Amino acid sequence: MKGLAMKNRYKKIAEEILELADVKINGSNPWDIQVHNDNFYQRAITEGELGMGESYMADWWDAEKVDELIFRILRAKLDEKIQRKFSILIRLIPAALLNLQSRRRAFIVGEKHYDLGNDLFQHMLDKRMNYSCAYWKDAQNLDEAQENKLELICRKLYLKPGMRVLDIGCGWGAFGKYAAEKYHVEVVGITVSKEQVEHGRKLCQGLPVEFRLLDYRGLNEKFDRIVSVGMIEHVGYKNHRTFFEVANRCLNDDGLFLLHTIGNIKSVNSLSLFEHKYIFPNGMVPSIAQIGKAIEHLFVMEDWHSFGTDYYKTLLAWFNNFDKNWVKISSKYPCHFYRMWKYYLLSAAGGFKAVRNQLWQIVLSKNGVLEGYRFVR
Repeated sequence: MKGLAMKNRYKKIAEEILELADVKINGSNPWDIQVHNDNFYQRAITEGELGMGESYMADWWDAEKVDELIFRILRAKLDEKIQRKFSILIRLIPAALLNLQSRRRAFIVGEKHYDLGNDLFQHMLDKRMNYSCAYWKDAQNLDEAQENKLELICRKLYLKPGMRVLDIGCGWGAFGKYAAEKYHVEVVGITVSKEQVEHGRKLCQGLPVEFRLLDYRGLNEKFDRIVSVGMIEHVGYKNHRTFFEVANRCLNDDGLFLLHTIGNIKSVNSLSLFEHKYIFPNGMVPSIAQIGKAIEHLFVMEDWHSFGTDYYKTLLAWFNNFDKNWVKISSKYPCHFYRMWKYYLLSAAGGFKAVRNQLWQIVLSKNGVLEGYRFVR
């Protein structure tokens, strides 16, 4: 009887909290939660985002539109109304005290995430395999939007034939191939993923594009331009200054550095527990303040372009591809993988729709562009 009373108590609390976001238990709206296991209530109330994610993976609850549910939860700031239990809070301590993104640990995210299998990403991403926010201006589909993004980056960097370009966190080689073919530049791409290096080398065979399995802290050579797309989210707040110091020493005095990153609306020194455990080990999204402090006396900010709503569209396109093609790759992954990956993509989409996360492209110079930087959109 005591256990039943406790379950009913947590259910009542959950109903009251969700009502603030116009979300109902077993309601008829596409964002309403359909509960299959009453243990869900306690886990969600006491464990927050980790409890929500793990209980979804376990099929304890569902929603027709998970992205819309998460949007409503975050827009109403319900996550701030939950008091996580001590055993959950204690998991945040290592990120504050230790350097989880040290040079020795840099390759963990490559092994755990980016090396999951190129077939997964080939069936989820665009034809060029861009694993970062697309630019949907005047685009009709994901392929067009991702090509728009590559073109936007090249134009913002004012690439010219013969330039030497460094790509920090080069992915599967989409930028390197595009820039080498269209702008006739030489590209050096570095990544912590063995799978990405292998794919990139095959993709760019015959082009002046080099791929290295290397942590950014191992760089010490000069480039005319530097680009880093979706990589600083793996650097960690303890290493932001080091990251920009490396970029500074590798950039020629008259060069430009474009940083493409997810942005947090507040500064944090802890991890997203669900994503840390299941998706991006040791990941940490920077804030404006953290980037600003890290670039001080190193770079001049020339342009700051925000287009986070485009990530909402990108993530939905990724999920639609993943969902459509899952049957082709399902035999290679454990049974919980589909719901884990679905929750990752759609909860992230909800976060961007709620403007809890943003997407920034920042152009930096070492000494300032004397004639004035002409921004591109």
